[in-house]
Amino acid sequence: MKQKNTIIIVMPAYYAEKTLEKTFHDIPKDYISHIILVDDASGDKTVSEAKKLGIQTYVHTHNLGYGGNQKTCYWEALKKNPDVVVMLHPDYQYDATKIERMVEPILKGEYDIMLGSRIRTRKEALDGGMPLVKYIGNRILTTCDNIILGVNLSEHLSGFRAYSRRVLETIPFQRFSNDFAFDQQFIASAISFDFRIGETPVAVRYFKEASSIAGFRGIKYVTESFLTLIRFALHNAKIITSPLFQ
Repeated sequence: MKQKNTIIIVMPAYYAEKTLEKTFHDIPKDYISHIILVDDASGDKTVSEAKKLGIQTYVHTHNLGYGGNQKTCYWEALKKNPDVVVMLHPDYQYDATKIERMVEPILKGEYDIMLGSRIRTRKEALDGGMPLVKYIGNRILTTCDNIILGVNLSEHLSGFRAYSRRVLETIPFQRFSNDFAFDQQFIASAISFDFRIGETPVAVRYFKEASSIAGFRGIKYVTESFLTLIRFALHNAKIITSPLFQ
C-alpha cells in the first residue's frame, strides 16, 4: 500500500471566529494530515473556536502582522516533515475543497508552488464580489509583476497557496516583511531560486467577514510590493545584492 503523503494545512488567523468553522468543514480531512492555526493576537474567540474544532493552535501574545503570522505557520509545519504545506486563510474567502487540486501537481513533481487564482475572467471575479477598485489594482500589480519577474501568472495576490517542503527549506522567508508584502516577496524570491509556479482557478468569495486590505495598509502594501520588484530587478542586474534572492 502506498504510504500517505504528509499534507499540512496552515491557517494564519486574525479575527476569524465567524468564518473559521465554515472554512474548517470544507477541508478534505481524509486527504490532509494535519491542520495548524496561528492566531495573531486577535482579541476575539478565534482561539477557542479553533480548539473546539480540534485544530492545533499557536497564539502570538502580540500582533506580529500577516507575514509574521505566516513565518510561525511555516516553522511549525516544517517540524512535521511535510511533503506539501498549504496556506489557507480561515476567513472563508478561498474554497478549501480545492486543496487536492492545489497539492497533486506538487506531489507529481510538475510544480514546486501552486497558487489558487481568482482571476479567470473579469466577469467571474466581479460577479464573485471582488470590488472593481481591487480588481483594477490586482490587474495593474499583476501585470507589473509579470513583466519584471519574467513570468505570466494570472494573479500574484492570492492568499491560497501550496508549497513543497523544499521550497520552504530553501526560501529565506524569515528575512521577509512581517506585513502583507510577505506574499509578494515570497513569489519574487521563489522565481529567483528557479522554483516552478503553477496555478489552478478558485472561485471568488467576497463578503463582509472576509479579510481585506484597505486604506493606509493598502497603500503600504502596494508601496512595499513595488519596492520588492525594484529590488529584484536591481539584484538581477547585479547592481545590488539582496539576501531575499538567490
